[in-house]
Amino acid sequence: MDTASHASPQEQQLRKKSVGFRIWQSRELYLFLLPAIALIIVFNYFPMYGITVAFKDFKPYLGIMDSPWAGMKYFDRFFSMPMFSVILKNTLLLSFYTLIAAFPLPIVLALALNSTSSQPLKKIVQTITYAPHFISIVIIVGMLNIFFSPSMGIVRNLLHGLGLMDGNLDVLMNASSFPHLYVWSGVWQTLGWSSIIYLGALSSVDPALHESAVIDGASKFQRVYRIDLPLILPTIVILLILESGTIMNIGFEKVFLMQNAFNLSSSEVINTYVYKIGIREAQYSLSSAIGLFNSGINFILILLVNQISRRLGQESLW
Repeated sequence: MDTASHASPQEQQLRKKSVGFRIWQSRELYLFLLPAIALIIVFNYFPMYGITVAFKDFKPYLGIMDSPWAGMKYFDRFFSMPMFSVILKNTLLLSFYTLIAAFPLPIVLALALNSTSSQPLKKIVQTITYAPHFISIVIIVGMLNIFFSPSMGIVRNLLHGLGLMDGNLDVLMNASSFPHLYVWSGVWQTLGWSSIIYLGALSSVDPALHESAVIDGASKFQRVYRIDLPLILPTIVILLILESGTIMNIGFEKVFLMQNAFNLSSSEVINTYVYKIGIREAQYSLSSAIGLFNSGINFILILLVNQISRRLGQESLW
């Protein structure tokens, strides 16, 4: 019998008040949340009013409130620009290339490190793969310029010494080479650090499962495939959903630093274009419209991947 449906009005009123009463009882704990809530409101929610600039003919001297409405004018302008297809293609190409290359490798590294029986080897590999994470993006791009310099680069000199090439190396000036340099330098920088969360998930695997598998004659690969991988699959799915929500947010700093006049056809992405339109040319409404379009695509992607995950019976964010 459902006792809640037969409760008296007085009892129902007390139950409604019980949530507030419990909050009041734990008021000291909720006070600890106030700084975080205030931070989110001030820096995440208040600035959201600024997206109205995308629908206005924004004039700095008039402010956001008094600038005249323009409707979808700047969205139409963006969609009809010759650069629209170029920057959208480049953004999607770099995003999916990064996801395909960078997402599974930390999982493989974590499974390999977790399976090794040599603790000294495990610590050495972890140290080597973690170290690049602490190198700044500016230094990474500087290293790329030193390694692949057309006339005096380390790679060019090595290839010359081996007799594999003559003349100068044109990697940095070749537009088709830009995606590979961008993605694989990023993989090198983030591989070890990204594997930490998977190693944490693997640490919760019950050793008794592996002991039973060894008794049954399972090989190391079979134990990884049948025990470790399925048990960290929920973590993998959640991280994949989160990654899909930022798939259009190609890192501005690295792309901008790697850009030059020769690779612009493959390196111009939405974030760098927004910077040039908004900051250099002071077209605030147009740059806001482009940025809002970018955020909208990210939002749709995270909803789509989350829904697919739910339909497949896997973990989801909601």
